[in-house]
Amino acid sequence: MISGVSVSKGISFGKALILKNEKIIINKKNISINNINKEIKIFLVNRDKSISQIKKIININKNKLNQNKENIFNSHIMILEDCEFEKEIIYLIKNQLISADYATSKIIKKQIKILKKIKNDYLKERINDIIDIGDRLLKNILKINIIDLSYINDKVIIVSKELTPSETAQLNLKNVLGFITEFGSVTSHTSIMARSLELPAIVNIYNITNKIKNNDFIILDAINNNIYINPDKNIINLIKKKKNIYIKKIQELKKIKKYPAITIDGYKVSLFSNICNTKDINNISKYGSEGIGLYRTEFLFMNRNNLPNVKEQYKTYKYISKKIPKKKITIRIMDIGGDKNISYLNIPKEENPFLGWRAIRILMDFKKILYTQLKAILLSSDFKNIRIMFPMITFIEEIKYLKYELNNIIKILIIKKKKIDKKIKIGIMIETPSASLIIKDIIKEIDFLSIGTNDLTQYILAVDRGNKLVSHLYNPLLPSVIKSIKKIIYEAHKQNKYVSICGELASYEKVTLLLLGMGLDEFSMNSSYIPYIKNIIRKNKFKNATKISNLVLKQITLKKIEKCIFNK
Repeated sequence: MISGVSVSKGISFGKALILKNEKIIINKKNISINNINKEIKIFLVNRDKSISQIKKIININKNKLNQNKENIFNSHIMILEDCEFEKEIIYLIKNQLISADYATSKIIKKQIKILKKIKNDYLKERINDIIDIGDRLLKNILKINIIDLSYINDKVIIVSKELTPSETAQLNLKNVLGFITEFGSVTSHTSIMARSLELPAIVNIYNITNKIKNNDFIILDAINNNIYINPDKNIINLIKKKKNIYIKKIQELKKIKKYPAITIDGYKVSLFSNICNTKDINNISKYGSEGIGLYRTEFLFMNRNNLPNVKEQYKTYKYISKKIPKKKITIRIMDIGGDKNISYLNIPKEENPFLGWRAIRILMDFKKILYTQLKAILLSSDFKNIRIMFPMITFIEEIKYLKYELNNIIKILIIKKKKIDKKIKIGIMIETPSASLIIKDIIKEIDFLSIGTNDLTQYILAVDRGNKLVSHLYNPLLPSVIKSIKKIIYEAHKQNKYVSICGELASYEKVTLLLLGMGLDEFSMNSSYIPYIKNIIRKNKFKNATKISNLVLKQITLKKIEKCIFNK
């Protein structure tokens, strides 16, 4: 039995699929004249194999692919079938007497170099296509296994060193039963995606890809944080019973979905959902959510080769707005950077990405992206159930700039007689110490605020939550974090502004009464956690929650805080 960090609840039984990104190593290999035809054949056979693979992906998933993705795959085929591409590689094999893989690598690098010099943005975006095609072709030539996460056809539990948020978003949920990774944390965006997809997951297990072999039978128990490799029948039967108990508990909790989140003594709060895509909308009614407290729009920008235009974004936001017209929807402007990268934006590699060029900082430099997204949101706002939230704010000047740009777009759309919410609500995420320290002044500029406890914790504590060497120091219950949250709520209420928490802290059952007692107005979390939090609120008194809160706020050590909360 192996344990790690359980980041997404559930129990799965299935075969292991080990994902190891084998490096493509190309060495210069000279060949004899006698082997020219052999190397040309190696290139042509694997070129055709690559084309067949892509065509198979398109055909199998014809009904699932949107037009944009199908066009991307078709453009890959066109590049591979290009006569000039073929001629250049065969020329190098013949005239420089080099192997098929080395010749292919040289031409791929040459094309990338040419595209990098071109000023045309559209052509620059083709760099990612060339890299993708080059990797596929070289892996086929070198006989390196290719696994496409979107098109896994067997029932498997993925075992990997790590998964990026964009890779997690691609998973074929019909066949992927869960995942286990060497790296990761509760608050990593991959873990957040897993919870959104309701995919059992355990992370942070050292050397896991060497402890489990391909096709090992695994039990992934992400409720009790245990992994069993090739267990005997007794263990399998025991965990099956535990799974049935878990399912029954969920069914019982779902019964309270129609009731409000109100304490025994009549104190009411709101419970909202964090979502990553339009599929998550179905979970709003399923789990009794009151609306969307955080729509992470960055996932709309991932797994594609170019930026979504106004029309594409409008269709998504409008779909969500129509789907729940009487519920509040908070759309967060694209928050990329840190551990969420978008390849076609060519964001440079940074020494410290979480302190670097991310979120609003990117959008203020890329005004076109900001303008496009704000325009799409406004055009979707005629039901007046949408509000806008800006992430990663550090200065008041940033808020003033964003409001200025938003008002300019509103004026243009009014002139064009577009139906929009002219008084759309504006909020920000409080996730930097800078913003929390000037909260009294910030509140005057906005309609609402949401505390992003994931980032706020790591910035207050100076701990990179994804860094294995220091992640054990990351704890949102440390006095500095708890007192910052209380100060934010207190200052907001003094100016009659309501406060939400949309970080993962909102879904921690054992912390619910603490947050309730501090006066939090709105909890926003993955939809599936709502019944658990609602159950705690409905079974307790607000008077008792304030006692816990007052006691915790007097403590100066983590140990004493945990004693107050967990009765340790």
